[in-house]
Amino acid sequence: IGPKFLFPGIGYGGSCFPKDVRALLHTAQQHGLDLPLVAATDRINERQKLVLFDKVLRHFAATESTDEQPLRGRTVALWGLSFKPETDDIREATAIALCERLVQAGATVRATDPVAMQNAERRLEGRVQLFADAYEAASGADALLLCTEWRQYRQPNFRRLRDLMRGVGIFDGRNIWDSEQLRELGLIYHGIGRR
Repeated sequence: IGPKFLFPGIGYGGSCFPKDVRALLHTAQQHGLDLPLVAATDRINERQKLVLFDKVLRHFAATESTDEQPLRGRTVALWGLSFKPETDDIREATAIALCERLVQAGATVRATDPVAMQNAERRLEGRVQLFADAYEAASGADALLLCTEWRQYRQPNFRRLRDLMRGVGIFDGRNIWDSEQLRELGLIYHGIGRR
């Protein structure tokens, strides 16, 4: 682990680290040990997976003050389905949890990923529209969520996105985009731990 895989954001996933953290906690409990830092890490990671959902909900609740379900009828584009770049692994991926939560809240989700589409399609069972092209996924969207920091998502054409999207909400789950650049284009930027 190091700067290659650790970015501020919406939590970690995958087949190893989450399982290993929970196994360490279980082993410690069997031996009567208390590992509060490890327990907090697991708890915070689960909470972090909902941070972007909460931001999206607040964004639309602010514009739809009379609607108790502000995501109903909204279209949300989501870039990146795998738990990290350079893999098709969606196990414990924050993006999958987000897709499910958004759909439950009444949103239409249009998602894309460079390599994890087949796995996501099996897991999401048609509840999410999947697109091979990131701009096509964003077309007509009320908001765009970045979940996985794939290289091809690092410097998109934001002018094109602004013209394709219906809304202006940009939710950067990995803090890789320049908030000032987006604001200058009239987009509303939401990062993680940023104003």
